[in-house]
Amino acid sequence: MVDYYATNPGPVEDIVLYDQDKHVSSAVWEGQERGALRCHEHTSKLDQWMLTEKQVELVKMAGFGYLRMIPAISLDNPLISALVERWRRETNTFHFTVGEMTVTLEDVAYLLGLPVDGEAVIGVTYTSCEAVCIKLLGKAPDSGYTSGGMVKLSWLKETFSQCPEDASMEDIARCTRAYLLYLVGSTIFSTTTGNKVPVMYLPLFENFDEAGKYAWGAAALSFLYRALGNASLRSQSTISGCLTLLQCWSYYHLNVGRPKLNHDPIHECFPFVLRWKGKQSSPTSNRDVAFYRKSLDSMKPSDVDWCPYSNISHTVIPEHILRSLILGRSKTMLICYDKAERHLPDRCLRQFGMHQTVPEEVQKWERKSRGVDGGVDLSTKMESELNEWSNRHLYIVEAEEDVEESEYLQWYMRITRKLVGRPVPISSEFQRMNAALREIAHIADTISTHGLDDQQLQSVTRIRYITYECLRDQIASTVVVASNSQSEAGKKVRGKERVRRKGMGKRKRKEEVDQYYAAGIPMQHRIPATAFDVDPSHLYHIGNEMDNPHLCITVSEDDHGRISHVAQSVDDIDFCEDAKEVDESHFHHLVGEQDDHLSSEVAEDKPHASLDIVVPQVSHETREDVAQQNDYGVLV
Repeated sequence: MVDYYATNPGPVEDIVLYDQDKHVSSAVWEGQERGALRCHEHTSKLDQWMLTEKQVELVKMAGFGYLRMIPAISLDNPLISALVERWRRETNTFHFTVGEMTVTLEDVAYLLGLPVDGEAVIGVTYTSCEAVCIKLLGKAPDSGYTSGGMVKLSWLKETFSQCPEDASMEDIARCTRAYLLYLVGSTIFSTTTGNKVPVMYLPLFENFDEAGKYAWGAAALSFLYRALGNASLRSQSTISGCLTLLQCWSYYHLNVGRPKLNHDPIHECFPFVLRWKGKQSSPTSNRDVAFYRKSLDSMKPSDVDWCPYSNISHTVIPEHILRSLILGRSKTMLICYDKAERHLPDRCLRQFGMHQTVPEEVQKWERKSRGVDGGVDLSTKMESELNEWSNRHLYIVEAEEDVEESEYLQWYMRITRKLVGRPVPISSEFQRMNAALREIAHIADTISTHGLDDQQLQSVTRIRYITYECLRDQIASTVVVASNSQSEAGKKVRGKERVRRKGMGKRKRKEEVDQYYAAGIPMQHRIPATAFDVDPSHLYHIGNEMDNPHLCITVSEDDHGRISHVAQSVDDIDFCEDAKEVDESHFHHLVGEQDDHLSSEVAEDKPHASLDIVVPQVSHETREDVAQQNDYGVLV
């Protein structure tokens, strides 16, 4: 019996994941690979800032004493990309095979040491840098270093990273404000621009003592939630936000891509991100998005550590952090200027050592944008969101007694997206479907009509007609995909996904194939109304390492509107470097004429010949093993 999720990965009921069509998992299921996301975090040059003792004191006062200590950690882009494929902006949670999980305020406090309790991070927007920079930094960047209300990180570093020991208090404050703007712009508020930070955060650092009263950790989590939601859309190719937080959260909670430590973790340092400081012993160079996707698709409960901090001594944790940990269970609204995102720990109770119940329905909320107007105080536009945050201590989720998680899991399997990657490659499904259609067509063509009444004859005729139409539609849809996707074949493929060019070898194969097909195919094996040739030199190996594991045939139409083969290559790109040679004897050359009498033949109940299509010929005994025997398709 075929697994239901092999054909329908979910959700069975779209009451929760109502934006499934926009999600990247739909694109992946359809074979539209986007590769690894470009991850924007700019921590590599933070250590080039030389802070004086007075500056360090001011940084601690502002609430960033621990964030300053976190070194640059090498990002695993494929792992982050695979996690994004599991993120759902409808619930702000990851939908894994074992249930929902998320990065909570508790995780932010433990991992980054940022304050998660305090005032909401919100203020006035800016469309120009000059005035606010002159006021708070003492100078403004040239126009080449700005873009609207954003300033380049490089200008901040070049201008303020070396504060003299004998500098005045005013100059020390200016250099420290510049550092803090650089720090948040390269870590928790990193943007997809790659090298800029909005100056709207600068006024929050005017008074360092006041800056320490903001819930920077909550703002960092809101920013990350928004970045994950945007990156989970099928149209996106980049992600920003605090990706060090995301990756280290995964290391603590999931046994997927977790590196082996080169040091003893018994003596923990705070914040806990420091556990992963330095190089680890498990190389990830051979792991691509497909590798991690498969690992997450097959993840078991034993691969999850729901409460990874429970065995760590809390003596290293500052008292003000310990007091705020309860907000990890607060069902509230997280705010970072215009980015207001729901924090829903009731969907991830097992991360707090509780049994999971069916969570309440998530109310849809408007994701606002600050727009293009400057001088706008966003606090006047986000009153309801600010009210929710102000009541954060009133909505702490509590454990329920005598809970059976089986009810939750049954509900969850109906509303979730269980799989991201296909258990069976698209090429194999295509082959299997066409093999089945050929078999149906053969039965319909050869069945004896003796003794059948009129209704039964009409049924047989109808079956035959529908089968032929399905085969035509599949060929036509393949052609459309090919014509729309030829440009994809020329894209640069990263890392192991390189393609190599073929010269004489390909031309020789083509000549051999032409000779092989020159003998012709008997008329009874031609497809009515559709004819084209397939050059096996246009076939590409389909595997986990290809960005575009699709079927693609280079085609054109002749003067009579018929589909025919175009004898050309796409930028001379041939087999991928790890591909095996295709056994061309497995592929049938299709030649045929436009059959203008198909409709009349169906009406007259004339038997048609069985159909051959562009897939390896499969016997009745081996049709179930198509997926294992052949993993070749044609690349878009």
